[in-house]
Amino acid sequence: MLSLLIITLLFYQSSNFYSVESSYNFSFPSFDSGSCANGTGNLICWGSVTVDNGTLNITPDLPQNNSKKVGRVLYRQPECVWPASFSTAFTVRILANSSDSGDGIAFLIAQDDGASPPDSYGSFIGILDPSTEGGGVHQLAIELDTYKNEHEANGNHIGIVTTSVEEPVVSRSLSDIGIDLKSGKDITVKIDYDGWVKMLQISVAYSGEPLIQFLNEKIILQDTVPQNAYVGFSASTAFFSETHQVLNWNFTLLELPQDSLHSGPQKRKKVVFLSVFVPLTFVFVCLGLGFFLTAEMRRRKRKKRIGRQEDIEMLTRNAANVPKFFRFRQLAKATKNFSKENMVGSGGFGSVYKGVLSGDHPPTTVAVKRINATSHQGEREYLAEICTIGQLRHKNLVQLQGWCHDREQLLLVYEYMPNGSLDRYIGNNIFLNWETRFKILSGLASALLYLHEECGSPVVHRDVKPNNVMLDLDYTAHLGDFGLARLLHPGQGEGQDEASVTTMVAGTPGYLAPEVSYTGRATPESDVYSYGMVVLETVCGRRSKGIMEENSLVDMVWRSYEEGAVLSVVDSRLQDGKFEEEQARRCLIVGLACLHPDRFFRPKMRKVVQIFLNHEEPLMQIPECRPSAVCVSWCSSSSSSTTTGVGYANTPMSAAAAASNSLQGPTPDVVTISYHA
Repeated sequence: MLSLLIITLLFYQSSNFYSVESSYNFSFPSFDSGSCANGTGNLICWGSVTVDNGTLNITPDLPQNNSKKVGRVLYRQPECVWPASFSTAFTVRILANSSDSGDGIAFLIAQDDGASPPDSYGSFIGILDPSTEGGGVHQLAIELDTYKNEHEANGNHIGIVTTSVEEPVVSRSLSDIGIDLKSGKDITVKIDYDGWVKMLQISVAYSGEPLIQFLNEKIILQDTVPQNAYVGFSASTAFFSETHQVLNWNFTLLELPQDSLHSGPQKRKKVVFLSVFVPLTFVFVCLGLGFFLTAEMRRRKRKKRIGRQEDIEMLTRNAANVPKFFRFRQLAKATKNFSKENMVGSGGFGSVYKGVLSGDHPPTTVAVKRINATSHQGEREYLAEICTIGQLRHKNLVQLQGWCHDREQLLLVYEYMPNGSLDRYIGNNIFLNWETRFKILSGLASALLYLHEECGSPVVHRDVKPNNVMLDLDYTAHLGDFGLARLLHPGQGEGQDEASVTTMVAGTPGYLAPEVSYTGRATPESDVYSYGMVVLETVCGRRSKGIMEENSLVDMVWRSYEEGAVLSVVDSRLQDGKFEEEQARRCLIVGLACLHPDRFFRPKMRKVVQIFLNHEEPLMQIPECRPSAVCVSWCSSSSSSTTTGVGYANTPMSAAAAASNSLQGPTPDVVTISYHA
């Protein structure tokens, strides 16, 4: 009874503590001239701000006339910053034209949408000026300071500023982690604020490298900024030239209930009350119960562990529908005790080894996937692979030969693919001719069509990428690694939002559809997006840097398409007549269509397969220039309908209208996703 009471209390407290009223997101993968347009752009730009080549220049890129410059840019709509939690990530580039430069750039939560104070150049970084230093302005700034002033450690630090630039709340030198603001490299900054515990966390790294937690500081926003404030950036120079650029920007805000404003003190009062005023007799009773419960918990833990092992074995036997159950001893012998020489790959939850089953006649070569059994996620991946691929049969899927749950080991046995994965042929010196590439893309499309429409209950793979496309002796494509795959629930597939499975965000950056990052909803259309990236990489023979990176593969293909020279991006080793030009053109058009940022505009895999099989099949239409953004509104209730619109320049569209129109239309200008609980 006591255990039930404690569990009920914890559930009630956690449900109130972590409740979210609603969420809001906007994202700028890049910037254009319309971003700062007066009255119509999504940004309010003051001072020296300019936009050039997709980059937001807070101070101008003009070394000869870049002193005493101040720029400020704010998102046009105010945000309700408390009670709330928020997360923002952006990439900056600071170009110093000499050894002497300054002064820096800052992320800003401002009290209004006005320009920077009049004399805020130099060390004030457009945040404050002499008249407002020390108070009078309610705002929060995270400064990336490139000039050493009198009270600062050096000219390469990050600081948190509220009322005084000269006396920041906290600051720390970036030299501690080997980052130089004036290196000219792209630097990614991530700022997270937890509205429940009032903690601000700053992480930073060079672009493309893992983020490093750099600063943590307790900030009470309701005592610092107005409830409705404006977010953006400011930068300045003094007597030396320096260019401050923002390459991309994403901002997500989660509104919290009012009681989150005082959650910290209230919880401490409850702890004090319980520790001081609970009757002493209850303490003795708890001590007596403690000995009993400890022994009981140990007994149940042992029983649960044994029961879980039996459950896994039962599920695998019932779900796999494969005749072969292997003993651990057999697979250890086949892989030479899982030696490094036999390892052919590794992933997030385990490794893959080449093995030879000498007991078969003739001996059979297999691939053995050894999953980390100490991880609950590893167990889920093990069951996911068996419950999906174990029941699937298609010539372009990796076939599951057997399984092993012995000695607390989780092992899966697959047919061996002698030519490895498609990944080893992209961007490397190993050459694939055009016929083989076309065959691989056709086979992969056929596999996805089978998963989405032909296998009974639709399956979403969720991790389509070259690493998971295996090649047999004849270079036939076989899609594998179903550890992230999910079956859609019975009855799904009728409506636009029903054919999805809501999970934690999973997949591989660069191949992950943009809507999955924001909503966690995996759909057949998100697999189509991943397939589109594989198409471009295979045809072009190079790896993408990711859709958010400068000069990415997607950017290059779109530019060539807009210039009417789409075949110029085909792998240079295939040039001089070594490929079918019409086939290559159709493949690239398919790839761009699959990569549309709005999932409702992406083609079905059946259409893709028809295009590959029939050279006379009409191609889908794609825009004349690259779509850059999408507006999606998701309803949290599973019974509610989903409304989705594409946010084109000055032309909002409903989901129904967007889905019924062709792909041609004005280019969207910003990703904006609103979520209402």
